[in-house]
Amino acid sequence: MFRIPTVFELRELGDPNHPLLRQLLLRTPGTYHHSLLVGNLAERAAEVIGADPLVARVGAYYHDIGKMRNPTAFIENQTGVNPHDELDPLVSAGIVAAHIKDGLALADRYNLPAQIREMIPGHHGTSVVKYFFQLAQQRGQAPDERSFRYPGPKPQSKEAGIVMLADGTEASVRSLSEKNAETIRGMVDRIIDERVADGQLDESDLTFRDVQRTKDAFCELLLGVYHERIPYPEDRIARIKPAASG
Repeated sequence: MFRIPTVFELRELGDPNHPLLRQLLLRTPGTYHHSLLVGNLAERAAEVIGADPLVARVGAYYHDIGKMRNPTAFIENQTGVNPHDELDPLVSAGIVAAHIKDGLALADRYNLPAQIREMIPGHHGTSVVKYFFQLAQQRGQAPDERSFRYPGPKPQSKEAGIVMLADGTEASVRSLSEKNAETIRGMVDRIIDERVADGQLDESDLTFRDVQRTKDAFCELLLGVYHERIPYPEDRIARIKPAASG
């Protein structure tokens, strides 16, 4: 009656063979990979703060499904050509923000439960499409910040708040040229503190203690993903000697 998804239904939605996730993989492989990493981050943080890890993970898988409508508008799916290079920043911001509306349309078509559907607008809330807002400023324009904000609403649950933080953190850490404990921690703190200062978590029921634990969980997992690897010089690799002739 209340359209509350069962554990069985959530597990079905989290199956990589679900038709919508298969489409996401085939049409937007970069976004698909990003969503998997966001799902890992969100699940771990939810475990730490006592939220629902399954809802957080599955919601993360679907948060960016709207990007399938226009894959190359998003950097993770581009292969050298960026269509935004020829566009006004405000137009670009509108194209990027449209993945929220497109995602909600897909969620309705596939009858996604409300807990999962919430992640689609909630992962950006009413935040600013920052890159294009700053680009407009650099070009000498006087942009109205309100015109560069996502439509919202802000996250309404702990799980949606976590997905918002995981989404911004994963994308930002991936862009770091050097990934170590110091740079990763600095980026995690910066991204999450910006969301808090902008009031994006005000309606999510996340406490300051939850936020701090989420930061720690993200750092732990990201350090595991981007851990330093031991170099293997060519002369140290064991080679198989060629068989003797004759």
